[in-house]
Amino acid sequence: MTPMARALDEARAAAARGETPVGAVVIRDGAVIAAAGNRTRELNDPTAHAEMLAIRAACVATGSERLVGCDLHVTLEPCPMCAGAISFARIRRLYFGAEDPKGGAVTSGVRLYGQPTCHHAPEVYPGIGETESAELLRAFFRARRDPMSGG
Repeated sequence: MTPMARALDEARAAAARGETPVGAVVIRDGAVIAAAGNRTRELNDPTAHAEMLAIRAACVATGSERLVGCDLHVTLEPCPMCAGAISFARIRRLYFGAEDPKGGAVTSGVRLYGQPTCHHAPEVYPGIGETESAELLRAFFRARRDPMSGG
């Protein structure tokens, strides 16, 4: 299973919990060391985004606040909070699926990694699993607007 396929599984699990379907996976040396889906509603925590939870778990797994040599795969372009955490954690590479023109901070919005105040910018690879990631989000929000839509 590819890292993005695993992230999509985490996103689907988040949707099943009534959370916005975003999933994230941290990889080191080709192995998954952490995976998470959004849990903001479940935990009553606005910081419980998939990326934040996966980064926290990976830090526990490695025993370090730095994830040097680790890659993050996430189904949606990270928001400013998550993009900042990715930078502070020193994630090596960021792979993401769907762009988020309203809330994203990597290729959209503030474009955090292009700012002169950004201490560390990961290599960024957008559009990985973009179609499936975007459709999962569209179906989730379509169903929330119209429960009879079957989405």
